[in-house]
Amino acid sequence: MIESHRGLAGEGNTEDKESPMQSTAIVIREQGGPEVMRPEQVDVPSEVGAGEALVEVAYAGVNFIDIYQRNGRYTMETPFVPGNEGSGRVVAVGDGVTAVEVGDRVAWEGVAGSYARHVVAPAARLLPVADDVDDAQAAALPLQGLTAHYLTTESHPIAAGETVLVHAGAGGTGLAVTQVAKILGATVITTVSTEEKAKISREAGADHVLVGYDGFDARVRDLTGGLGVHAVYDGVGQATFDGSLASLRRRGTFVLFGGSSGAVPPVDPMRLNAAGSVKFTRPTLWDFVADPAELRARYGDVLGWASQGRLSVRVHAEYPLEDAPQAHRDLAGRGTVGKLLLRTG
Repeated sequence: MIESHRGLAGEGNTEDKESPMQSTAIVIREQGGPEVMRPEQVDVPSEVGAGEALVEVAYAGVNFIDIYQRNGRYTMETPFVPGNEGSGRVVAVGDGVTAVEVGDRVAWEGVAGSYARHVVAPAARLLPVADDVDDAQAAALPLQGLTAHYLTTESHPIAAGETVLVHAGAGGTGLAVTQVAKILGATVITTVSTEEKAKISREAGADHVLVGYDGFDARVRDLTGGLGVHAVYDGVGQATFDGSLASLRRRGTFVLFGGSSGAVPPVDPMRLNAAGSVKFTRPTLWDFVADPAELRARYGDVLGWASQGRLSVRVHAEYPLEDAPQAHRDLAGRGTVGKLLLRTG
């Protein structure tokens, strides 16, 4: 059996115990292609530990980190239940839990084992969902919304009047970064691969949209009077790295937060000198939300913007939980626009 709340798989021991309630989870028993993800019946714990909550999952978010954990780019102990993001309703709480109550609608990011109909989470990591935010938006907001928040407020804190470049501007994170950058007062240039995606990027608030990646750095220079941008937010990686560096103005900031096109090879730090004393950072979300108080503060901003209609995550498609392999194929194919979700009901 799988202990779905831990994201781990193993043989359960039910001797001298009542038969546990069963639920469905996607299980990976060996890392590899999308086909290694298979639905299995798993045990739902009858009790949860101190500081934890059992959540009935409504939606699970599909993200590139899930692909990296599935395909072996990130080493994982197998078997495990993938997924780190979702929304749902609290159905039980453990001792000492005061942050949530049974019946609360919640969302989360960074809770392992979320590709399941039930998950046990540290209660301190669960985030409240406002009444005017539906379950799909609640599941779509945490990773992209929190990522956009820390990128634009800390990795490079945007000042009103700055110009920034956002790659993959029609992807889930690209759309969120664009919206938050506009909230903070920036002029936003985005790159996209098709005219259809360009339309979506403009709808999110992009001031200039570059269709196609060939020579984008020269076009960025043209749009900025030869100066370049104050910051580049790059989640593409290998394919855009050189152009991103060339797009920066003197003392600009290169924020590399992903690698959807592949990992960037080692870089000589002298290239930062030659580019105009630019700064380079490779952040990850966890370091900006590890403290529960900081997590809730950041999420408070994100939820506030969502409630005001200033930030929304575009949902490209919803898949039944059992169709997780196809969701991974579609996301990896980079033909999607916005967020992919797994629907558990």
